[in-house]
Amino acid sequence: MGEQQAVADGQTAPDVERIEPIARTEPTIERIERIEPIQRIERIERVDLGEVPYPDAIDAMRGWVDQRRAGEIGDRLVLLSHPPVITYGSRTPPAELPVGSSIPLVPVDRGGQATYHGPGQLIGYLVLDLRDRGPADIVRWVEHGLVEACALLGFETVRRDTPRGAQSLVGVWTPAGEKLVSIGMLPHCPKGVGGTPRAGVTSHGFALNVTSDLTEFTRFTACGLPDVAMTSLAEMAAAQQRPAPDERTVRDAVAAAFGAR
Repeated sequence: MGEQQAVADGQTAPDVERIEPIARTEPTIERIERIEPIQRIERIERVDLGEVPYPDAIDAMRGWVDQRRAGEIGDRLVLLSHPPVITYGSRTPPAELPVGSSIPLVPVDRGGQATYHGPGQLIGYLVLDLRDRGPADIVRWVEHGLVEACALLGFETVRRDTPRGAQSLVGVWTPAGEKLVSIGMLPHCPKGVGGTPRAGVTSHGFALNVTSDLTEFTRFTACGLPDVAMTSLAEMAAAQQRPAPDERTVRDAVAAAFGAR
């Protein structure tokens, strides 16, 4: 997930309304109301979209960030998916990218290294005011929220601390050390604040593998971690000898964990 460039001062925000939200049903997870929630941000709006081409989603996200800065919208969790695309940050070494891939490669400015987005993966973009939080606080909050969402679905997952000097371990993992969720967020600081992240608005978010084609992650160095295997909820469910949750159920669990409605 990422953003190719910031909106220039005075530039007209994109027409975000052109992306139609998909219909949403009531939560399908019986345990949602019985689990103690993570610490809530006061109010988060849930927006459900279908499959959105990556460039269109990024254009829309720029508009949401501008609207959040201006106070025109509140904090927002946007749930969607992308057609196949590999995104990578400026610190990604060329050797970690695929060679001769038919999947588009898109440079981005969010945190993190190269990752894959495609069918069977739930993308969550978070547009949040950082007022009383720094980016690191928000990232930990997102990790804990996704761990809770997985628990609602019946899966045990964990977040991991990154050892000093090591490649980032931000994300959500199985206890066995497989990576389930990639997280990459970017704070946008308003003009005149001197680059203070706490005064900004976040964009980007997370990618949760539900029924993703995991072979795509083997064609490059995912997340800058060559020795790490990626997994999905479908693989975790198969190991438990039970059906994988469908996308609607996963969306509801994620929204419930973050208190988005």
